Amino acid sequence: MATLRISLRPGERIFVNGAVLKVDRKTTLEFLNDVTFLLESHVMQADEATTPLRQLYFVIQMMIMDPNDSDAARQLFLSSRSLMLKTYRNRDIIDGLTEASELVERNRCFEALKRVRSLIPLEDESLGRTADAFPPPQSGRTELRLAAGGAR
Repeated sequence: MATLRISLRPGERIFVNGAVLKVDRKTTLEFLNDVTFLLESHVMQADEATTPLRQLYFVIQMMIMDPNDSDAARQLFLSSRSLMLKTYRNRDIIDGLTEASELVERNRCFEALKRVRSLIPLEDESLGRTADAFPPPQSGRTELRLAAGGAR
């Protein structure tokens, strides 16, 4: 397995296997084995979960942040996803929900989170929303770090 290095800025938090870590200075973490993590810039607050897909994102996020107690969140994901598949007409959203569901079933929650996140702009468009309350990360640096191994 390849080593995964993540650089954090002062004051930045990272959620690792259910634990929250905050660094006080620029730090590089090196993961030598499989790990599930979520960077603070990808964490959605409960009050930002204002649409069905954002709520689904929030549920998957809870599975990542508390992996030892994710059964209730997993059940909520399954029931929410089923309702959404019956509601949405946009083929891209339906296909994305199906992919996200398959990822969750394979316990690849980080990839499912990214897939649902990619659907949020489509949902905003279908709802006639112009401003995204949960924008993508501002720096390419974060995206590169996540693409290198993200979770697990």
